Amino acid sequence: MKKGQILVGNRPVGNDEACFVVAEIGINHNGSLALAKKLIDAAVDAGADAVKFQKRTVSVVYSEEELQKPREVPAEIIATALERDALPPENVKRLVESNLQETTNGDLKRVLEFTEKEYAEIDRYCKEKNILWFASPWDEASVDFLEQFDPLAYKVASASLTDDVLLQYIHSKNRPLFLSVGMSTLEEVDHAVEVLGKDNLVIMHCVSTYPAELDELNLKVIHTLQERYGVPIGYSGHESGVYTSLCAAVLGAVAVERHITLDRSMWGSDQAASLEPKGLHNLVTEIRNYERARGDGIKKVLESEVPVLKKLRRK
Repeated sequence: MKKGQILVGNRPVGNDEACFVVAEIGINHNGSLALAKKLIDAAVDAGADAVKFQKRTVSVVYSEEELQKPREVPAEIIATALERDALPPENVKRLVESNLQETTNGDLKRVLEFTEKEYAEIDRYCKEKNILWFASPWDEASVDFLEQFDPLAYKVASASLTDDVLLQYIHSKNRPLFLSVGMSTLEEVDHAVEVLGKDNLVIMHCVSTYPAELDELNLKVIHTLQERYGVPIGYSGHESGVYTSLCAAVLGAVAVERHITLDRSMWGSDQAASLEPKGLHNLVTEIRNYERARGDGIKKVLESEVPVLKKLRRK
């Protein structure tokens, strides 16, 4: 492995390598394994290198007060959860008695968590489709849950950047790490990097607004992070459109991550900040076109230029 690179599976990620494109499925599957598979298919068709999920232990990440808050959740999503047996019996009883109307934030959070059996199917399906997958664990129990699948990497979400206990626990697993630095000061990033170490680390510039506005993106931070930390720097985008993520690759991002959805108008908090399949395909295509055009920086006369040279140059 060269300096300034990490290895995700058999894929080198870092300086002098093709940009590592991650299709963030996250929670856009809305608790449906069938929808998750369609999103994996979309990532494969677009030429992405990997898909990423999020894993939470609901009772650990959220307070009981937060879980009990009323929440409007479409009946079909709750119905899917009941079919999956994804909710505690007492919640099922309440939902059935209320005709799926009395939903809470806790119901939603539990709906969005896949079971061990479902992750095993995701693991199998990604291997069948020859695409890498990994996840962002939001708590230590989620790290333990994911470890059974021998994950190729972990992603530290921006929300977890200041959670030293979680960072130390993830670091103890000795796996490649992507660290998102949205909504964080440089001093907070300094501390997270101190906890995680610089080996096997890619820092991801990120703006944690959904969707992010163009004047918030501040893509030059990619250079700031490169100069400050001396590790590979990537970009995790939440903006609309593809061209600013392409610009991130041009500015030197070794990895680009974007949320994906089948339809940006679908129900869910991350859908509007996601790319649809065509958008993801366009992003991957344009990044690869840029990499073809980037060249090696050596100025020389091309063979294809010689006939033009002979025709047009007087001396």
